[in-house]
Amino acid sequence: MGDAEQYAVNDLLHELRGGNREAFSKLLPLVYGELHQIAARHRQQWQGEDTLNTTALVHEAYLRLADQTSPQWQSYPHFLAVSSTAIRQILLDYAKRKHAAKRGGGFHRVSLSDIQAAISLPESLEDWRSDALIALDQSLRRLEEVNPRQSQIVECRFFGKMSIQDTAIALDIAPATVGRAWVMAKAWLYRDLKRALEVAP
Repeated sequence: MGDAEQYAVNDLLHELRGGNREAFSKLLPLVYGELHQIAARHRQQWQGEDTLNTTALVHEAYLRLADQTSPQWQSYPHFLAVSSTAIRQILLDYAKRKHAAKRGGGFHRVSLSDIQAAISLPESLEDWRSDALIALDQSLRRLEEVNPRQSQIVECRFFGKMSIQDTAIALDIAPATVGRAWVMAKAWLYRDLKRALEVAP
């Protein structure tokens, strides 16, 4: 997206914060391509799984985002971070419904080595299955209760594939803070998932 389009998007986000709901219909054509790329990246994480197609994901995310009563997206990176979270949640909801129907609500046991590899090397997500992503989501929810900011950083970096700089802009914090919190969040998630595996039946 060029500078002119980014300025237009930021203007529309400003209008939305001011209560102009009509601005959202003007926003979609400008951000559709980026939302499509985000949805495609999320779908790669579910490689080998029967899930929603990319276009369906974008449309479902659009409906969820448009349904927000008073959106407070501060910037384009912030909007993308929120959109990425919405797309991930749609895929998780779909996977959970599918697993519940297939296995009576149960999930496969996830190996600690798979979790360690995925947390250490986010690029290896293509090798993950839905059980591992669902386990990570559950751990991320526990992290959110303890440290909401670190949870947001994981959303941006791990799932949104955002750079440290874009994450800093989206969350309105310093890049150095993002870097430190990212390291601590990965360590926390690893410990939490390890504990969860130790007590799993």
